[in-house]
Amino acid sequence: MGITDGNKNVMDRQVFAIDQVIFREGKYGNSAYVVQEGKVEIFKTLGNDEEVILGTVEAGGLLGELALVDRQPRMASARAVERTVLVAITRKTFEAKMSGSDRFVKAVLRILLGNYRTVVRRAAIAEAKLKEHGISVD
Repeated sequence: MGITDGNKNVMDRQVFAIDQVIFREGKYGNSAYVVQEGKVEIFKTLGNDEEVILGTVEAGGLLGELALVDRQPRMASARAVERTVLVAITRKTFEAKMSGSDRFVKAVLRILLGNYRTVVRRAAIAEAKLKEHGISVD
């Protein structure tokens, strides 16, 4: 189901059921998503198959954008916490919007996102280690 502008499909709506995975960590992504309705949980899976919840994204929030900016694999997985409606932003749409942006700004954005990926990876590992010792981070 999509939102159209004349004959051209400009946005794609997708509906996810409770616990349905939207995307998986480690896979390459060609879309980011705006949560129109519902709630999405972002999580990392560590080496021992333990899941660390990084956060939730509710209506109006954005997820999956890192893969569009830096073309790296997804750093985390996402699943619907409840029935969720997402509006997809495709790579083609994103790149068309970014094509008019300053090269310096795009380079800084890629560097910031690389730093962000490193911090999130380390934080997830640290949280798992703390949990092993019975220490909650909440």
